[in-house]
Amino acid sequence: MESYDEPIHPFSGWLKWQHKFSFNREKLRGKHIAKYQKYIVSQFLKCKPDVVLVLNGAILKQDTLTLFQQTSKVVLWMYDSVFRFPKCINHIDFVDYAFFYEQKDVEYYQRLGKKAYFLPQAADVNLYHPLKSEKTIDILFVGVLYRYFKRIALLKKVIAKFSAQKTCGERSRTIKIVGKYKPFEKNIFKWLFREKRHVFTNRNISPKDVNLLYNQSRIVLNIHHETQVEGANPKVFEVCASGAYQICDYNPYIASLFPNGEVGLYKNEQELFDLIDDALKNDKSEQAKKAHEVVIQNHTFEARIKEILLVMEWR
Repeated sequence: MESYDEPIHPFSGWLKWQHKFSFNREKLRGKHIAKYQKYIVSQFLKCKPDVVLVLNGAILKQDTLTLFQQTSKVVLWMYDSVFRFPKCINHIDFVDYAFFYEQKDVEYYQRLGKKAYFLPQAADVNLYHPLKSEKTIDILFVGVLYRYFKRIALLKKVIAKFSAQKTCGERSRTIKIVGKYKPFEKNIFKWLFREKRHVFTNRNISPKDVNLLYNQSRIVLNIHHETQVEGANPKVFEVCASGAYQICDYNPYIASLFPNGEVGLYKNEQELFDLIDDALKNDKSEQAKKAHEVVIQNHTFEARIKEILLVMEWR
């Protein structure tokens, strides 16, 4: 079963290796995308849904979306900035309703006279929820790292500044960075000689394991992609839903969600370091509890689906 943030993809598993060593990657990519169209169309014809919800849809062709529209209402929900996926920019013309998790994307389409709606990500409370767990990790980051050079550079600065610190019990700070950042299939030499293995876990993990790590951590860091200007990635909501204390890069939308310091927000490196230092010295469980309440009350997927149906005037 695929989870919402691990969609079916034609380049999973052994296909990644086939793609890596192909002499004509575009031809191979086109072949597998065409194969995926046949698969998803067969599922569509079998299910005959009233509504098709497309998440990003980067590997869906516009002919496929047009086919969906013949008998169903088609809803697009971009959970990344549309400008990260150029093939999706014109998808809005082939769907009935288009929702975007980045406010700047909504403004872009509205300037073109197209109807677009702001719909942030949310938390799946079946996956992310509080557990009774001892706080054994001081600073945690879980997320995409490969080719996120600014993110890795910032995390290395955090490691350099705080890993040498001692706790009151005179143990070294425990810092964990989880996410594939030097894939074996991309460069075997970088994979072999990767550094700081006691800090970096060079693999992706399941949402269940992510939730466990969140619950074991005093601080969970969240660093958005550079294209995120006024919106929130899933982690904003998932960390809070788990009951952990979050420190996140600032933007106006996130600040509006947590106006009373429920989440630590930083605008530069020094503010980040100050927030981490403060959270290591002072208990932030009360702030985490209040952030949890904000998310559980207003920012679940159930709430988002209700927003979509409200826009659709679904009865």
